[in-house]
Amino acid sequence: MSQHNSFKSGAASGGNKRNVLKRFERVELLQKRGAIKTVTRVTALPKTKPDA
Repeated sequence: MSQHNSFKSGAASGGNKRNVLKRFERVELLQKRGAIKTVTRVTALPKTKPDA
């Protein structure tokens, strides 16, 4: 029995761009943009949109 197309992940699904970033990706992006210098809180990071 084969898998339905909606269940396939990763490179098999065509490599679609993710619209949700992981925490470390958000921190790196915010530091690159200059929005934060150091992370002092565990929660409440500012919202970010990934680079296109």
